[in-house]
Amino acid sequence: MKKLLLVRHAKSYWGNPSLPDRERPLAARGERDAPRMARRMHANRIFPEKILCSDAIRTLQTAEHFLAVYAKQDPEIEKTADLYHASSGSILQHVRQTPDRIDCLFVFGHNPGLTDLVNSLGERLDNLPTAGVFGFRFATSHWKEIGRKNASFWLYDFPKNESAKTF
Repeated sequence: MKKLLLVRHAKSYWGNPSLPDRERPLAARGERDAPRMARRMHANRIFPEKILCSDAIRTLQTAEHFLAVYAKQDPEIEKTADLYHASSGSILQHVRQTPDRIDCLFVFGHNPGLTDLVNSLGERLDNLPTAGVFGFRFATSHWKEIGRKNASFWLYDFPKNESAKTF
């Protein structure tokens, strides 16, 4: 079984309109929410073996908060420009290239691609909020085989989720 967690970057800072989009950092709310979500995943014993991350500053900063919480697990990290505002198909293509020795993969990226991927894998979601996490399990041993036919809902959590609990 393969486990995929899609993580939207935390809230970004919009105070400098001349800053290129790719270089926008996290806002204060993002700096608060990213570690909170990382701690929730850790508390639920969800441990990434690998993190695949867009190279946008806000996405890297979000992933760094998760890496700090998961320091003892020492997950691999791969940063790629290809995930910056990637389509759902492009994200899925990258996920399918994951080595089969990895069972739990976290992908840090952007909307609308992440929300579109959730929907294309068979779940209904209007919008994955900033710092939101959506998880799937796949009934396969090979990443290249994942898709709607073998996807099942695992979890959905986000910072304003007051009923967050163990999954």
